[in-house]
Amino acid sequence: MADRSEHVTWHAHAVTRELRAGAALSAAGATVWITGLPSSGKSTIAAALEAALLEGGRAAYLLDGDNLRHGLNGDLGFSAADRGENVRRAGEVARLLADAGLVAIASLVSPYAADRARVRETHERHGLRFLEVYVNTPLEECERRDPKGLYAKARAGALANFTGVDDPYESPERPDLELRPLDGGVEQAAAAVLALLAQSDRTPPPRAPR
Repeated sequence: MADRSEHVTWHAHAVTRELRAGAALSAAGATVWITGLPSSGKSTIAAALEAALLEGGRAAYLLDGDNLRHGLNGDLGFSAADRGENVRRAGEVARLLADAGLVAIASLVSPYAADRARVRETHERHGLRFLEVYVNTPLEECERRDPKGLYAKARAGALANFTGVDDPYESPERPDLELRPLDGGVEQAAAAVLALLAQSDRTPPPRAPR
């Protein structure tokens, strides 16, 4: 899929990224991309992270995969192509939020490594930080939780193309942070992401092309 529509030209902003961050925000924007199996705990950790950032005075916004499918991505199914487009759209929204100086927290299964890599590349191409967080919860535990009953439906053949059952999940090989929620609580996981973000704040972001 092309990065842009045909016959369009980028309209440059009169306000720079640095001016946005300096005028109202405490630090430069970034995207925290939280990936993992369904029911791994992604959304719970993401919500705790968003709350912690806002309580600490830092602007943040949570892009939850299920919520996005109620509107922006409501026309997409769960084929490989649709999953890729789902990730691409979410990545573009996250990039815009990060460019505005917010911490965009994207919580999506995003099962395919190539799709996640494209989102990272797009961020870095625009001089924005992208932090991939892998919530590594064993499949057996995810199935045991199954709060929405989706694993049970997939095992019964009532739900096709379900990640972890009849559709693969490609685990990140080199995530910026790997969380194992079974080893600690939600607050501990959110604190680990906050520490990663604080460390990233001290590192210059990728240089955007001029």
